[in-house]
Amino acid sequence: MANRKRIHQMTVSQWEKAFPTEEACQTYLLHHRWPTGVRCPRCGNREVYALSLSYRWQCQECAAQGYRFSVIAGTIFENTNKPLRDWFRVIHMMLTAKKGVSALQIHRTLGFGSYRTAWYMCHRIRAGLANEEFRNLMGIVEVDETWIGGDDSNRHLKDKKGRNGGKSIVIGAVQRKGNVVARVIARADWTTLEGFVRMAVSNKVSLLATDEHHGYAHLGEDFPHGRVRHSAKQYVMGAIHTNTIEGFWSILKRGIVGSFHKVSAKYLPLYVAEFQFRYNNRMNADIFGEAIREF
Repeated sequence: MANRKRIHQMTVSQWEKAFPTEEACQTYLLHHRWPTGVRCPRCGNREVYALSLSYRWQCQECAAQGYRFSVIAGTIFENTNKPLRDWFRVIHMMLTAKKGVSALQIHRTLGFGSYRTAWYMCHRIRAGLANEEFRNLMGIVEVDETWIGGDDSNRHLKDKKGRNGGKSIVIGAVQRKGNVVARVIARADWTTLEGFVRMAVSNKVSLLATDEHHGYAHLGEDFPHGRVRHSAKQYVMGAIHTNTIEGFWSILKRGIVGSFHKVSAKYLPLYVAEFQFRYNNRMNADIFGEAIREF
C-alpha cells in the first residue's frame, strides 16, 4: 500500500515571516473572517462603513447611534489585553504540536507574565475549536467509548459494577478515512449511547461497527450494524472492527499523558474538542487558517 502523503504545516520561520507585525495579523484575520466583505457581527449587515481607526467599522442597523466594531469583535480575541500576534503564536504552537502543548510550556516559551495567562488563552482557543460544525458521518462508521483520567490507583478500572474509579467517559464516532465526532458523556447507558449515535451518524451509513457493549444492542433496528466481541478476543471480522476509533483514543490519551499529564473532568470537553479538530484537519495543510475561520 502506498504511503500516505505527509502534510507539512507552517514552520516557525514561516510563521514569523507571515506575521511580523500586529497589523499583519489583523489583515489575516480580516480576510479569513470576512472573505467576501466585512459584515456586522451582530446582525450580519453588509452595509457598514469604515471608521478613521484601522480595522474598525460602524453599522447603523443595530442601534440608533450606530454599532461600532473592530475586526476582533465577536471572536475569542475580544475583551482581552493580549495582542493578536500573541494569540496567533499560541494557536500555531497548539495546532502544530502532534500531541498538543501545555499551558506551562507556552508560558515558558513565550515568557508571559503568569502561567494563568497562558492557561486562559489555551482554554479560550479550545472553546473556539469546540464550535466546529460537522455533517452526519456516512460510509463505514465506527463507534466506541473510552475512559479517561481518574486516580492513579484506579488507572485500569473500567466502569465495572457501576464503578469507574473517578474516570470520565468519552464516546466517539469516526468515518473511515474521514472525520471524528467525540463528546464527553455522563454515563455509558444505552439511552446516552444511542442518542449520541443518532446525533452524529447518518441513517444512510453502509456499516456501523461497534464492540459488544449492551448500549449498542438495539442499533441494528435502524442501522446496518455489525459488532466484534473484544471479550472473546475477536477484533476484526471482515470489515467490522473499531481499530480506527481506537487509534483516535490512542492519540488523545498519549497527548493527555505526554503533554498535559492530568486533565480535570471539568475541562476535559475542551481537550477533546482540540484533538477532534486536529484529527479532522490532519490532511489540511493550512490547519492554522482553518482555526482562524472557526474563531
